[in-house]
Amino acid sequence: MQQPIARRAVHTIVREHQQLSAVINGMSRFVESLSEGAHAPPAIVMRAMLYYIREYPEQVHHPKEDKYLFTRLRSRTDELDDVIEELEAQHVEGEARVRDLERALTRYELIGQSAAPALRTMVAQYAAFYSRHRLLEEEVILPAALRLLSAADWMELDEAFGDNRDPFNGSELQGELDRLYALIVSAVPAS
Repeated sequence: MQQPIARRAVHTIVREHQQLSAVINGMSRFVESLSEGAHAPPAIVMRAMLYYIREYPEQVHHPKEDKYLFTRLRSRTDELDDVIEELEAQHVEGEARVRDLERALTRYELIGQSAAPALRTMVAQYAAFYSRHRLLEEEVILPAALRLLSAADWMELDEAFGDNRDPFNGSELQGELDRLYALIVSAVPAS
């Protein structure tokens, strides 16, 4: 049986995956609403979602997975090297995809509806990319970590991921992420 500390670290990682999935779902709803015309939220809503992804998952969550989780797993086994290399490459690719989405959104803002199909396609591709990434981490890496990592490893992981601000937990909302989440929730139509 695993130490409770390990479950808390895994819980944090999974919760952050769920939060990013919710933002990506909001992006999908945003681009779907573009074909509805007058009911589409302003482009700043999509820009806010991309900003969230750049500032939280790309700057906090993914670097901690690379530095703590993946490094610890590599120290325990080489059986996951290919998977970890793929995930690290996906972290880099994810940043590039976010930049490409920002450019596509700018094109939409500048030239209008004719740029909407390309933006919709890129959002769908990003959503599929992230879904594959999340499944690989949750179905391969986290079970292996629970099996292979020591109590000392889990203490380090728990501390590292415990420092993450949870921008969706009402008692811990802070500054810009608080306003950003409120903007996203209020502006994107429910599916």
